Amino acid sequence: MKIYFRDNFFNSGRTEILSESNEYVGEVDLRSSFGSALDVYGVDGGHLYGGKFPMLSYKWIVTGPGGVEWGQLRYRMSFLSKRYEYDSFTRGVYEITSPAFSREYEIHDEKGVLAATFQKESGWFEASAYCLTTFSDDVDSYEWISVVLGMHEIQKRHRSN
Repeated sequence: MKIYFRDNFFNSGRTEILSESNEYVGEVDLRSSFGSALDVYGVDGGHLYGGKFPMLSYKWIVTGPGGVEWGQLRYRMSFLSKRYEYDSFTRGVYEITSPAFSREYEIHDEKGVLAATFQKESGWFEASAYCLTTFSDDVDSYEWISVVLGMHEIQKRHRSN
């Protein structure tokens, strides 16, 4: 499944999630320009996932309906590449990698099987836009949206320090 979604330039407001055929399949609510939190809604408007930083932390928490924690994303120190790790708790740990100056990322499960890919589609002075392709049903596409946007928030926090 291939879907497209984006961030907002000022990090607040709602943005659409679109399918490969440009059909509406949900939306992302970037809750506040003063904090880093978001909610992901499905095509029927129901809340599916959320994401936020816990107080004074660089780890991104992905939540499901009712605020239950579904996973945790963290940055992994790496030389000459970008690396993140998503612990989806009972479903396994996924490694997110990209060469140093690339906009393309791969997500592999613990066995090394490709679970998803995504690439950043936008330019320097635009809000970030992404194309996500999933190859496995172990982690929902909408959950990956929370993870990808969380990774983007971690990158922004690192740049601001």
